[in-house]
Formats: sequence, C-alpha cells, structure tokens
Amino acid sequence: TDIAGRGPAEPQAWFLFAEASRIMYADRDRYVADPAFVTVPIEGLLDPAYVEGRAALIGARAGLAPAAGEPPGPVAARFGEDATVEAAGTSHFVVVDARGNVASMTTSVDSLFGSGRAVGGFFLNNQLTDFAFRAIEDGRPIANAVAPGKRPRSSMSPVIVLDRDGRLFAALGSPGGSAILAYNAKALVGLLAWALPLQQAIDLPNLIARGPDFYGEVAKFPPEVLQGLAARGIELDHQAQHIE
Repeated sequence: TDIAGRGPAEPQAWFLFAEASRIMYADRDRYVADPAFVTVPIEGLLDPAYVEGRAALIGARAGLAPAAGEPPGPVAARFGEDATVEAAGTSHFVVVDARGNVASMTTSVDSLFGSGRAVGGFFLNNQLTDFAFRAIEDGRPIANAVAPGKRPRSSMSPVIVLDRDGRLFAALGSPGGSAILAYNAKALVGLLAWALPLQQAIDLPNLIARGPDFYGEVAKFPPEVLQGLAARGIELDHQAQHIE
C-alpha cells in the first residue's frame, strides 16, 4: 500500500494499517502453531505474489472480517478456525551494552501472576491457555490444538532491526497478549515508514484490528482521524467486543 507516503495524522494511513492487521491476524490465527507438530507455511505466507494478493483485499471501506488465505506450498493440513483467547501478563525489556551488543527479550507468565501458584519464589505460568482447546472445527484440525509436548502459540515477538550493513538500528517489543503484534507493527510503521524517532513511534496511539473488532486508544486519536475512520467503516472502540 502507499502507507509509507502518508503519516499518522491521515485517516487513510490508519485505515490501511487496520485492514492489513485483520488480514495478518486471519492468516496467523489459522496457520501459526508449533512447527514440530504442524507444517507452518512460512514461505508461502511470505511469498510476494501471495502478499500482493492479500493486500489487494484492502478496499475503500472496511467490510466483513477477512478469512484466512490459501498460501502456496506444501501444507500438511488445511486448518480450521482457531478461537484461542490469549491472556495478558507479559514484560519486555531491551538492553544495549557499550560494545553494541543488544538483547530484546519478551517474557511472560500469562495472565496476572500466571497460574497463581508460586514455587521456589517464582510464579508458574499458565501458558496452556494459549492453546486452542478445540482440536477440530468443521471437520478440520486446529493447528494450535493442545497436545503432549507441544508448545502453545505465542504472540511474544521481540524485534531487533539492523541496517543494510548489519548494524543495530532499533530494538523494541511489547507486552499485550495477541495485541503485541499490532503494537510492534505500529511502532515499526512509525519508525521505518514515517521516519519518526523510536520514542515517538512507540507513543503513537494503538489500534488493534482483528476479526470484527476495531479497538485501541480512542482518546489519543485526533477527532479528524476517528471521523475519517468512521467514514471508511471503522468505528473504533476502547476495548474488544468479540475475542476470536
């Protein structure tokens, strides 16, 4: 899209971000799971022709929630729709030392105080809630279904950005459950597409668009942006009404 030629004061920029987010979540929710147990079509999802086709779904107005696509390449099973609800209880930190070494780390016990059980001074996580508890949907397997020895799907996505010469340009990440993906993407759009300083990119208002939901930091958006989004079919709420 032409989002890089726009800016944070333009409703069309946030509309493009929201619609791209919904497409991303549709594919992610269906296909991403522990690759030791399922075939995740990473190359197909990143294939330029596939991405171009998915981007072409973005019209002039927001319509019904997009369905997952059919990425090219071998996929062991075409999966059913997932309804995993991810709890928020996550921390993120970045450390850079005097030699230029960098660590970007996201860590989570899931939910507030994890499972609520402490052992040896540490709270045990409840990451099992990141699994889909339904193994089958409409006769198709769920990629993120719970199984022995399987890792649950996680939205934790610490980011390190290098320049063309391999030098550190930025490091970032976020807590927030499944919204982490939108938080990080917003910061990267502000940093890389709109050339904002990193702190200003992070300080941009958050907009999370997933399935039928459009929610975020409504009070931080200028009225003109909210009006422009409404004209494009997006009524932004302060919290999700449906979690899928």
